[in-house]
Amino acid sequence: MKNISSLKDCYGCGVCAVICPTNIINIELNSTGFYMPKITELQKCIDCGLCLSVCSMVDDKCANTKIESNAYASWSLDAVVRKECSSGGAGYEIGKYLINKGYKAIGVRYNSKLNRAEHYLSNSVADFRDSIGSKYIQSYTLDGFNSINKTDKFFITGTPCQIDSIRRYIRKLKIENNFVLLDFFCHGIPSMIMWNRYLDSTKQFVKKIDTIAWRNKKNGWNDSWAMQIIGMSPENKDMVYFSSNRAGDMFFKMFFGDGCLNKVCYDNCKYKCNSSSADIRIGDLFGRKYKHEAEGVSGILTYTPIGDEIIKSIETLRLDVETLDIVAEGQMKCAPKRKNTELIFRDLIKGRSLRYIINKLRLLYLITNCHKIFMRKLLNIWR
Repeated sequence: MKNISSLKDCYGCGVCAVICPTNIINIELNSTGFYMPKITELQKCIDCGLCLSVCSMVDDKCANTKIESNAYASWSLDAVVRKECSSGGAGYEIGKYLINKGYKAIGVRYNSKLNRAEHYLSNSVADFRDSIGSKYIQSYTLDGFNSINKTDKFFITGTPCQIDSIRRYIRKLKIENNFVLLDFFCHGIPSMIMWNRYLDSTKQFVKKIDTIAWRNKKNGWNDSWAMQIIGMSPENKDMVYFSSNRAGDMFFKMFFGDGCLNKVCYDNCKYKCNSSSADIRIGDLFGRKYKHEAEGVSGILTYTPIGDEIIKSIETLRLDVETLDIVAEGQMKCAPKRKNTELIFRDLIKGRSLRYIINKLRLLYLITNCHKIFMRKLLNIWR
């Protein structure tokens, strides 16, 4: 049968469930904490092959094979927007511009009741404001992507793999001209089990979560790898929890350690650097040229004429022409799989805390390095 049940690996974009004419595909978390498609009633499959035709996993190339990019440094001219956003606020300004031009926007917000990031439909700039800020976890896409229709114009943001599948979907339906697609420089997607373990570690401080910001600029953009959780304490008082990567925040230790990413994020991800199916790609403009900018700078790459035209038309964006090397400086070219990845997932599934896992990894590191030092000294004696 020609359906996604034959896939061993998956990006979890959910587009297969959106296009399925018999509605028998659901998107659920698998045993390692990543969204995957599941055919609920296999006997109802009509063997149409549509789910595979929009799947970015089955092709080793992007839907867009011819890329001619233009590069820019950018930031919002609205100081409040620039401060609230993870980098320079370019993503929000693009969305606001297109909504005012009659587009509907499908972005990502955090649902504090379900403790997940999710795609959702915005019909107004006010609604789209909920999408401000990066979310460093995998998003649940079905609610947002199911709102796509053949008549309206849409602006959609997502990870490069999600956007690649959306490109295949709208091309299949011959409605590509109604869409503007935006992705970003992606590090990789960590397990939702890890995210839930992290939330468990904060419950002694925050009992009920209202909002979460993964990037807080209290100490400036260059030191903004900091989690801020606003909510209610166990004593039913207003609470602001703040934890930075520099101070040893456990989420960022696990995230930057690359030990609990989706296995399709490792080594051979086809969407790194300048490979994309979007019209526009954004991200933090890391690197030497803008390192002294404390308020945040967005790097922008445009891949299509419509993407470039939009960027140049937004009067609320500062836009400086740059080179690809400047915009892509510091961006990850691949996520190497760590030796302890299987160990980490085994402990996560067992319910081990992040503190336990991090301490265990430290101990293993010390044992390994002490062994290397001992063997080196022993070899020197033999010589």
